[in-house]
Amino acid sequence: MMTSAEPPGRPAAAETCRDRAVARPGKPVTAGPRHRRLRSYLRTVASLALIAAIFGFALPHFASYRSVWASVDAMTWWQALLVAAAAAASMISTWVMICAVLPSIRLREAAVVNLGSNAVANTLPAGGALGLGVSWAMLSSWGVGTAEYVLYTLVSGIWNVFARLGLPVLALLLLVTATRPDAILIAAAATGLAFLAVVVAGLCLFLRSESFALRAGQVLERVAAIGYRLVRRQPARQLGESLLGFRDRAAALLTARGWWISATTTASQLTLWLVLLACLRGTGLSQAQVSWQTSLAAFAFVRLLTALPLTPGGVGITELGLVGILAEGADHRVSAQVTAAVLLYRAVTYLPPIPLGALACLAWRHAPWLIHASDQPEPAAQVHPASAPEVPSSTAA
Repeated sequence: MMTSAEPPGRPAAAETCRDRAVARPGKPVTAGPRHRRLRSYLRTVASLALIAAIFGFALPHFASYRSVWASVDAMTWWQALLVAAAAAASMISTWVMICAVLPSIRLREAAVVNLGSNAVANTLPAGGALGLGVSWAMLSSWGVGTAEYVLYTLVSGIWNVFARLGLPVLALLLLVTATRPDAILIAAAATGLAFLAVVVAGLCLFLRSESFALRAGQVLERVAAIGYRLVRRQPARQLGESLLGFRDRAAALLTARGWWISATTTASQLTLWLVLLACLRGTGLSQAQVSWQTSLAAFAFVRLLTALPLTPGGVGITELGLVGILAEGADHRVSAQVTAAVLLYRAVTYLPPIPLGALACLAWRHAPWLIHASDQPEPAAQVHPASAPEVPSSTAA
């Protein structure tokens, strides 16, 4: 006679697992961390495979690497000097833009923050999020508070989005003066203009209407609650009040420095394009072969395309997009020069921040007096990048 209420032959291991699940209802038996690591590995492998396919098969379709090197080797010393000067001006303009959004730091501190975060973003998958952690660790060690850092990150990110969306429209208007625009560029400009209008209208309503800001905070709280449930974390409290506080600080910052932030953001985008133009002219391409209007349109389209971080720093995507637009319909010689110019442009804008950023991080850790002179100790120098405050990744530059 069976005395147990359970069916006969029930495995003891199954009973143990069920009892554990009942005893700990909030901790389901799952391999969540393992799955997250697996997804991270898969993203890394997919990113590397895409980069290898672009550099191994797609780019050689336009020109061989031997012909590309021949075009670069034919540059004169003054052409190389012009490219280097344009690249240096592009970096410095970014540092000035950071100081415009974050007036409490100096230019050399902005340089260290920019180089250190770019070194991480350009070398690691999902490096943009880790770059935010690096910049937070550095800025907090110099006395920048959480609220000020979040304000800097969001405002600079929003203005960067404005630039990415508005630049294709400007480029299309200028391109009309030189040639007939391609349908893809027209579609990109129209899409950018539509999103730009929506974003600008939303920001204006957020800054001018307290009721709209309250409703936006409620919506954000609901969305954040869903996200926190998915990652099994406790929802943040008083998110709506934090959003109203950010609104007040953002309004004060934009009232005092909005024009300067806009000017420096525009300058940082245009100086980056000037590096591309200098590389095109340095490899021997004339205005008749590749006009500056066409180069600006290609630059604007690719900047909009690489807003989605498919690869670290847009490696491969940027090169293929620029070469595909600028070398369309060209003969082999011009295609080789275009490919050489694009690869040179990427080399002088993508590679230098990596070693310079490593040196900046070493100086920040071991010789902070070179960067930030202060009589106070540096208590936040031990902050790990993972402790950065949470900000929406979609607005990061």
